[in-house]
Amino acid sequence: MSAVDPTGRTLFAQWAVSVRMSEADSRRISRELLAEPHVVGRRISVRQIHALVEERGEPPEVVADRYDLDIADVYHALAYYHDHPREMRNVRAERDDAIGAFRESIERPEGVEPDPA
Repeated sequence: MSAVDPTGRTLFAQWAVSVRMSEADSRRISRELLAEPHVVGRRISVRQIHALVEERGEPPEVVADRYDLDIADVYHALAYYHDHPREMRNVRAERDDAIGAFRESIERPEGVEPDPA
């Protein structure tokens, strides 16, 4: 779990709010080739990095090592997530809709229902 300050924000969220990515830094994140923002040259998305670090509590260094990223890539992805909240909500909604549509498209034998998600 991430450290939280008295206002309830994670320490990283405080840092992300105070940091503005320069034009050169934003080249680390791209929407090309994938349907959502991801680290340039990799298939790991900003959303996945956020989930690993801020939802599951993985240290940024571990995520960087596991996915062969620069530590700066991890922090830029997290900053991008916090700097673009509307876009990230839309990405999550699009993904949820796509998963729901896929689940409904699966033909199942009579009486077989999927596990609730």
